[in-house]
Amino acid sequence: MNQIAGQAAGMIYGQGPYQDHHGGALWLQDSQGWFLVRNQAGIEWSAQFCADPAKVDLLRQNALRLYNLVSPQVKQQLDPGGLLDTPIKDAAGVAKWTDSIFNAGVPLHPTFHTGVLPGGAAQSPPAPGGAAPSPPAPESPQPAGVHHYPTPIVDIQLFKYDDFQLWVTDQQGNPAAVAPVDKRGSGNASVHVLYATPGSQLAQQKNEAESGGAPLILGPDHPLAVQAYQNQQAPGSGGSSAGAAGSGGAPGAGGTPGT
Repeated sequence: MNQIAGQAAGMIYGQGPYQDHHGGALWLQDSQGWFLVRNQAGIEWSAQFCADPAKVDLLRQNALRLYNLVSPQVKQQLDPGGLLDTPIKDAAGVAKWTDSIFNAGVPLHPTFHTGVLPGGAAQSPPAPGGAAPSPPAPESPQPAGVHHYPTPIVDIQLFKYDDFQLWVTDQQGNPAAVAPVDKRGSGNASVHVLYATPGSQLAQQKNEAESGGAPLILGPDHPLAVQAYQNQQAPGSGGSSAGAAGSGGAPGAGGTPGT
């Protein structure tokens, strides 16, 4: 997998050497070299023990149709033993598929694969005047791994603007993830809480909001919103001009609502 991935241009999973993620990899090759697409589902190693062979075989059939249609030569190169042509009927077949290049060949940087965010600090003391301080956001721009956090959220790390802080720290010192609520340049500096550490006060707020049919939205003055936009600079602030097109910039974070 590392040999193939090293020859592939445009990989967004970080730099190699990679770890092989069981994510439903389907490697193809054209005149420009190797590239990756993914099957309908990936099977984690531990998930094979609850996997129905008949359902796993549907993944095999899907992959087989793709290779027969697009890349018969690549099929032979990657599958000299004929795994793609062998129906999956039992646990042994599921095991072979699970660890094959057609499932376990998604190349992830180790941090993106199994990284864990720092967290679990004590409750932050109140600031003078009663306002809670804003804890620092996690230092690493991409420390959250797909094995520990919801994939739709960790995937945001791969395509977000560099100056938006996806992972923030709640008032108890726990990791949380937020996203803008409006397009870049709208001037709206509120954030939508996508992830809160289970058992935290923020998680309770999120659950209460969502049980009522609404997302948990935090206003621009909230410490999590301030963290999220802290790298965005308003026009004339001496920062990067890219930040001026940001999602509004939060007060106290160098941004100006309404930009």
